[in-house]
Amino acid sequence: MKESRLSRRDFLRLSAAATAGAIAVACAPPAAAPPPAEGEKAEEVAAKGVKPVPRNRTLILMFGGSAGEFTDTGLGNPYAVGATHQIGSAALWEPLYFYSAFADKMIPWLAESHEYNDDYTELTIKIRQGAEWSDGVPFTARDVAFTINMLKQHAPTLKYSTEMETWVKEATAVDDYTVRIVFNDPNPRFLFRYLTFMFDTGMYIVPEHVFKDVEDPSSFEFYDPEKGWPLCTGPYKIVQWTPTQKFIDLRTDWWAAKAGLAQLPKVERILMLPWSDETKAAQLVITDQIDSSLDLRPATIKSVLEQNPRIITHTYREPPYGYIDWWPISLWFNCAEPPFNNPDVRWAVSYAIDREQLVQVAYEGAGQATTVPFPYYPPLMKYIESISDLLEKYPTNKVDLAKSEALMKGAGYTKDSEGFWVDADGNRVEAVIHGFPIFADIGPIIAEQLRKAGFEASYTMPADSYTRMSDGTAKVMLFGHGGSIADPFYTLNMYHSRYARPVGESTPYFSRWANAEYDKIIEEMSTVPMGDPRMMDLFRRAMEIWLRELPDAPIVQWYHRIPMNTTYWKNWPTRDNPYVNGAFWHLTFPLILHRLEPAQ
Repeated sequence: MKESRLSRRDFLRLSAAATAGAIAVACAPPAAAPPPAEGEKAEEVAAKGVKPVPRNRTLILMFGGSAGEFTDTGLGNPYAVGATHQIGSAALWEPLYFYSAFADKMIPWLAESHEYNDDYTELTIKIRQGAEWSDGVPFTARDVAFTINMLKQHAPTLKYSTEMETWVKEATAVDDYTVRIVFNDPNPRFLFRYLTFMFDTGMYIVPEHVFKDVEDPSSFEFYDPEKGWPLCTGPYKIVQWTPTQKFIDLRTDWWAAKAGLAQLPKVERILMLPWSDETKAAQLVITDQIDSSLDLRPATIKSVLEQNPRIITHTYREPPYGYIDWWPISLWFNCAEPPFNNPDVRWAVSYAIDREQLVQVAYEGAGQATTVPFPYYPPLMKYIESISDLLEKYPTNKVDLAKSEALMKGAGYTKDSEGFWVDADGNRVEAVIHGFPIFADIGPIIAEQLRKAGFEASYTMPADSYTRMSDGTAKVMLFGHGGSIADPFYTLNMYHSRYARPVGESTPYFSRWANAEYDKIIEEMSTVPMGDPRMMDLFRRAMEIWLRELPDAPIVQWYHRIPMNTTYWKNWPTRDNPYVNGAFWHLTFPLILHRLEPAQ
């Protein structure tokens, strides 16, 4: 096969279907955007029984759902099957601590302080006095201990229940404002990992006085506006919830305002609208009908900025139009099955990928390749920089078709008459890349690059992509890493062999890679506190094995390119004011609500 580089025009042609929506937006002037159907304008939504709130005190957000409808309507219990905090409910729930990755700052909230014992087998937490549930019942240590024990009791059904069963020996309320947690093994990261809201992770604490009478938390809906359900400690309440609208209004009796910890948010109402498609989201934000939405693709966000000067992103109106998310993207391999059980084949694939070309073509330069499966965050950079010599030895971002070919030949493969790699029986090496619509820009390009290198590659986005990745049906996958933020352990732990389930069994981490030496390092790392000097050596030892074996090939840093409309609201998080990441669907959404100010 001819191994010439594809031109930008060739790549745009190949990915035309994926970018059609963005081009449609880019080619249309603002006035040409088709108006929503009658009754659909966000600021004119009429809802029976809901008090009127001015548009300039209403935050309208577009996110979530399927086919234009919410799929979690009426599930106020965050542990119920099908429930999600991402569609506005993050405004209701509060943690013991918030963590802002951009500020690298722990913010005590429902807790005042905490202390581990010397060997990290016990954790004592002091609860903030004055905190209340939305029905006026005090929030106490009993709620925290009850929630942990409820999760243990219902393992593995509820979110975090397996982790609570694995780690926690007992959780008790010493008194109303003191929680004592005893671990089965040393766990210096427990509070940071489970009792802190950071990005999109953290354990929800539920009211004991309601849930103590619930037999099956996974089926308890906890939604009844007349009872004030769901009860919460946050400054908002759900007042109406349908498949197409979710009204969340401010509670003026919020405990934190009464206690002087914070001021009441200026946002009097949050109106959530279900996501339908990127073109519609672009039209609505351009015409000031919504204030923000799910992050948009580079071509779309660029067009949105051109059509409305009041819209900004994390980097204002300049590339890359956003910030690095905690989800760096890799090309994952099913390492349990041939041919990708061979690290030489995995490296051959990696050498065939031109990441810079991906960034320039798919992202129009508004992006960044990644050498490692970690986000480029300040707390992690000292670790990444410490292995610069290993990255020279194992150049994860290098494109080298000659090296790719040599590795494939060394692994026993030859090329057929059409230039594709085949095994001894004449079977082609297939690389069907599974992904999602968010990868429709880079997926086809990677597939074409691999075809140029002799792999019979294609890109596919079936509705059950995630299931195929999880159960091992998929052999090559585009996906991210929701792991490390301030400490490398969480991402490295994804590759422990405990997650290398047999094909057919689901696993949250898809590599199905197993290495006993690596496991021992990770197990030792789990007992070492964050920031301990020993972490640097353990990190290097783990990464030397990881880079040699390459269970997945790092591709790009993932950017959140979130449109933020300043027509009605200002003080959004930006690079000059990075108080938190801007994803309102994350559990750190309250930190945005605490800071937003009316623009008029």
